[in-house]
Amino acid sequence: MILYHGSNFQIERIDLAKCNPYKDFGQAFYLTSEKGQALDIALARVDIFGGKPVINAFIFNEQLLSDGTLSYKSFDGYTEQWADFIYQNRDETNLPPFKHSYDVVYGPIANDRVGLQIRNYRLGNIDKKEFLLRLKYMKGITFQYAFCTTSAIEKLQPYECE
Repeated sequence: MILYHGSNFQIERIDLAKCNPYKDFGQAFYLTSEKGQALDIALARVDIFGGKPVINAFIFNEQLLSDGTLSYKSFDGYTEQWADFIYQNRDETNLPPFKHSYDVVYGPIANDRVGLQIRNYRLGNIDKKEFLLRLKYMKGITFQYAFCTTSAIEKLQPYECE
């Protein structure tokens, strides 16, 4: 399969150390199978940081997710388990950041205002059911792949796309 990463620059080498540890599925390199979604992300990066929109593409053998080569966690939708996982990874009061053992995690993108929802949930202002509702992405359900380890990143092969 082809996976895309939207950015404001061409990625020559993926460096996990440069990735934010407090993202939906932890410190990882995030990709999507939807080229349009990658373009939206690239345009947002340009708005924030300048530069020009770049879609970095990679070929990935998805069989590696089912044959035991890579440890894999999949969330097929907005579930309480997904919300708990997002909470663990995005809660910046966790020092050091929460670290799971998966090479690759797949699941829905959380709402852009996750930080506010985590604070509300942690303070008891909302219950888990409301937390889950507020985490849903405003633009509709959209999925992402998080490549969380060097072992997983080594399986990505650069791909020239138009």
